[in-house]
Amino acid sequence: MSLSHANQPPTQPLHSAAEKVMQRCDKMAEFTAMQGGLLRAYLTPEHQQAHQQLAQWMQQAGLETWQDSVGNQWGRKVAKHPTLPTLVIGSHSDTVSNAGKYDGNLGVILGLEALTLLTEVDLPFHVDVVAFADEEGTRFNTTLIGSSSVAGCFQPDWLEVKDAQGISMAEAFESFALPVAEVAKDARTRAQTLAYLEVHIEQGPVLEEQDLAVGVVTGIAGAKRYQFTLKGMAGHAGTVPSDMRLDALCGAAEMILAIEKHAQQHDVVATVGKCDVKPSAVNVIPGEVSFTLDIRSLDQQALEQSVSALLAQLSTIAAQRDLSISHQKLYQAQAVPCDQGLQKLWGEVIEAETNKPAFYLASGAGHDAMVMTNITEIGMLFVRCEKGISHHPREQVMTQDVAVALDCLVAMIKKMAVAYQ
Repeated sequence: MSLSHANQPPTQPLHSAAEKVMQRCDKMAEFTAMQGGLLRAYLTPEHQQAHQQLAQWMQQAGLETWQDSVGNQWGRKVAKHPTLPTLVIGSHSDTVSNAGKYDGNLGVILGLEALTLLTEVDLPFHVDVVAFADEEGTRFNTTLIGSSSVAGCFQPDWLEVKDAQGISMAEAFESFALPVAEVAKDARTRAQTLAYLEVHIEQGPVLEEQDLAVGVVTGIAGAKRYQFTLKGMAGHAGTVPSDMRLDALCGAAEMILAIEKHAQQHDVVATVGKCDVKPSAVNVIPGEVSFTLDIRSLDQQALEQSVSALLAQLSTIAAQRDLSISHQKLYQAQAVPCDQGLQKLWGEVIEAETNKPAFYLASGAGHDAMVMTNITEIGMLFVRCEKGISHHPREQVMTQDVAVALDCLVAMIKKMAVAYQ
């Protein structure tokens, strides 16, 4: 089943399997709440329809299937004589608004197809493939709900969070026929879980730049998100002299450039993605500006140091301009390294299946794997995506790359069966 070279056409059976994966990604995109686009949010009719379809495919592959207490969809390849804890392979089935077809979904369907190809292979452990029901946080602005439940990290206060229609998560559970009293009671333990593998599109341009189909993920960047509010004084655009203005937008502009410069000089990426100006009139000096900051690094220490430095620098800029500044932390996640042993196995698999040295890269985006590290070792494989575009309808992967990823995943499961005995 292995490929002789990543740049050569895959063998016909494997190519056919990759085409089936692509067709199933197309099918999953039909379960959408968005006219002319893809939107599948947590605990919605589209969520239910997509997981019913996944359950049907899982059953066709001979897997045992079930839905857990928070709406994750599971399928299990049952070992005849398991001697080890369960290997879990997964990703997420939910999407952002106006999404692409492959973020999350590709990893779920690749996992399912890998188990289909291994139907006749006896393994020393059960293998579960899971479609996590909420990674993006599109509906409740609370991310990684599905994997947090599995990893024992579900926060009870999430049940009180409401969506844009005022429906609480607890109410959504009940309407989805998921009893609130049972939520997260089926969490896995470290003793039950051998490892967690996730295949995901890169969502970045590195593999394409390297002309490689796949790469080994070394870790997932830590992230912090803040909202800043900067206050000055609104005034008439024609009557207040330049040296007497307390222009909040000019202060924000200086801060945003300072953030950009800091990120370029340190081991972080930083983004100001949203900026609201008040009173937002063409002939009024801006008196108040709110802006967000998303800052990430695979080096947790570099992330913490950069946040401290930037908070101090922004306060200095505000004081120099006689503006007031306040901030609120919206989100934080620790940097998570992938298990070195699993990285080594992925690297060996890639080299054997492609006849090329394995390439290693970090993930700047968050994934369910970062939560699963609470109960087990994690290993991730990235798949090249066109121009690194993701969270967009133009998100695209090549069938040949999917064939390489599928080949590597099947080989990885076999290799783990040998390594962990």
